Amino acid sequence: MPNSLDQLKATGTTVVCDSGDFATIDKYKPQDATTNPSLILAASKKEEYAKLIDAAVEYGKQHGSTIDERVDAALDNLLVQFGKEILKIIPGKVSTEVDARFSFDTEASVNKALRIIELYKEVGVPKERVLIKVASTWEGIKAAEILQSQHGINCNLTLMFSLVQAIAAAEAGAFLISPFVGRILDWYKAATKKEYTAQEDPGVKSVQSIFNYYKKFGYKTIVMGASFRNTGEITELAGCDYLTIAPNLLEQLYNSQEPVPKKLDASQAGSLDIERKSYINNEAEFRFAFNEEQMAVEKLREGISKFAADAVTLKDILRKKIEA
Repeated sequence: MPNSLDQLKATGTTVVCDSGDFATIDKYKPQDATTNPSLILAASKKEEYAKLIDAAVEYGKQHGSTIDERVDAALDNLLVQFGKEILKIIPGKVSTEVDARFSFDTEASVNKALRIIELYKEVGVPKERVLIKVASTWEGIKAAEILQSQHGINCNLTLMFSLVQAIAAAEAGAFLISPFVGRILDWYKAATKKEYTAQEDPGVKSVQSIFNYYKKFGYKTIVMGASFRNTGEITELAGCDYLTIAPNLLEQLYNSQEPVPKKLDASQAGSLDIERKSYINNEAEFRFAFNEEQMAVEKLREGISKFAADAVTLKDILRKKIEA
């Protein structure tokens, strides 16, 4: 019998590796890969990636008139260097994240995204192989709308915790969204003091509702479940468009032969009784509807802060090397 990872792929789900570690990515043969500052920070501490750090530092020294500008240039270069190396391994796309500090600034997010794409172009990577990751704030969704419609740059709307965000993202024409399954589960476990089976998992249910909404109303935006805590969450979403999975869980699926039947089926969504809503042209309505979901508000805030903090840590590493 095929292993559970191969069975998952056979349900029509595209498997994506949630890692910045090249060796790990190569082992599991994913279609795409996703990165973020936290993953790059973890990978950058390994000796085998020292050459990329050194190259980014040299790049930073030559770009910018102030130390802050040089550090920013070095970080952008480092993210792109990782992306370039990952793209040598995978056949598809790599996600590269805009600095989380810009999560509430549409213009800054767009400008940073254009800069990242320009850096990829300089190293011979076409924009078609890159997904720009932006947080699913109102400003981030609007940035994605501009990047998609005006620049033909595909976006991955990350830190997604609610159907409200998902609807606005699809209306904005986002190429892909990343609902965070495990972080939703974390919040509910802390709030209710109870354990959840995979079938009861509120993070799983969130992705199911988004998937069914998109398929019912014909949205082309790809649903990519992310941030898993266990393989049960993953197998309950078999049939989802994409799933981005951390190396430890990929390993468990790789070594398992448990059956993985298809659970999500786009063809069945049409018969579901789902109310259609719209937010993309009404900021106040979006903000109010999102505000009513306490879990989503808290987890979005937390996620932005964590990614921003890890980016600062990366910058501190680069700063010390540039100053040295």
